[in-house]
Amino acid sequence: MGAAHQPKRGSHGFSPRVRAASQVPRFSSWPETHSEQPRLQGFAGYKAGMTHALVVDYRPNSITTGQEVQVPVTILETPPLRVCAVRTYRETAYGLQTATEVWSTDVSAHLKERLPVPKEADAWPDNLGDADDVRVLAHTWPEKVTGIPKKVPEVIEVRVAGGAVQARLDFAKGLLGKDVQVGQFCKAGDMLDVAAVTKGFGFQGSPVRWGVKLQSHKNSKNRRDTSPLGPFNPGYVRPTVPMPGQTGYHQRTEYNKRVLQIGDDGAAITPAGGFVGYGVVRNPWVMLHGSIPGPAKRIIRLRDATRYTRGVKAENPQLPYVSNLSKQGV
Repeated sequence: MGAAHQPKRGSHGFSPRVRAASQVPRFSSWPETHSEQPRLQGFAGYKAGMTHALVVDYRPNSITTGQEVQVPVTILETPPLRVCAVRTYRETAYGLQTATEVWSTDVSAHLKERLPVPKEADAWPDNLGDADDVRVLAHTWPEKVTGIPKKVPEVIEVRVAGGAVQARLDFAKGLLGKDVQVGQFCKAGDMLDVAAVTKGFGFQGSPVRWGVKLQSHKNSKNRRDTSPLGPFNPGYVRPTVPMPGQTGYHQRTEYNKRVLQIGDDGAAITPAGGFVGYGVVRNPWVMLHGSIPGPAKRIIRLRDATRYTRGVKAENPQLPYVSNLSKQGV
């Protein structure tokens, strides 16, 4: 007889499936840009919910080109970001290392509950010519969002790209202590990457966590376990065995999300009765094509697309209709 063989069960994509270290997602890299003018490469908002819209299909090779198609869309409420600090980096043999950091005191009064805030604004250094990269620290304004039950802001780091280093420094200096609107970061038709922490489901078994099949009905003891856990040698359970554990609350990044619309009037997209579990949108908003990770009220970070090298140009997508029907189930 041949040796017994059992293929691995369960998808090991995105392993290990551990809880996210922070609810504020992080980007480990930023794309290069060919723009000659300095600009911010990221933004942040809060997920309000989903609805649907009719979009004129802009894909040239689609069988519905030029026709109205119904697509799911996600609404992000994006109040302005306040630039609270400018940080420069120097390229070393060990990667980027912080060179200088300049802080402003014109920030939210609740920021001191997040981290120590200097009592006096830092003076701008005279010589920053040895900087290799320029980024800004910005904080959100959750107190301006009625759907978010907190006042302590989140702090994110956003890269400044475009032009020479000195031009980026001057651009960041002009933003220090000021608000940045989402319209200064992106426009309708752009492709973005979206990062968020997914909805958490706590401790779950193997069938839910990995999607493995149940054991045969003849297995009277355990139908939802992974048995067997592996060979006799090596004498330990391999990390490739689908075991129970934390499910959800993982940071995930989704690439190439199309911006369909940007607006200031929340009444244009808020459904009757408000978004379920969120409420009414009262700040500037962004409409993205499709779904994104995370539940309502969770902070969402946006970044210039890193993997969108070529594709369909959609300068201004046409949306004849956006549904504002009630999502309350009545």
